Amino acid sequence: MKKAQQPDDYARGRRDGLRLALSILEGEEAKWAALLGESRSWRTNATRAVRHKAYQVARSRVQTALNRLLPSDDSAMPAEIATMIDEAGL
Repeated sequence: MKKAQQPDDYARGRRDGLRLALSILEGEEAKWAALLGESRSWRTNATRAVRHKAYQVARSRVQTALNRLLPSDDSAMPAEIATMIDEAGL
């Protein structure tokens, strides 16, 4: 019985880690979105735009990886995960 639970615990841990990474990336993306165009320096604005885009791409890739690990049947998805995805706007 212990061996049957290991892969499930491992998969749950991977999903939890990806959810944590997703929330961190969303926070960083929001921080840089607020700073876009705020500086008088074009170079600073360009750097901020690049960082913001990099966080958008990273968030998209983590979301894709998380979607691949989630069960394909929506009824099998826990309500907590569904609300987190809805809150993220995905």
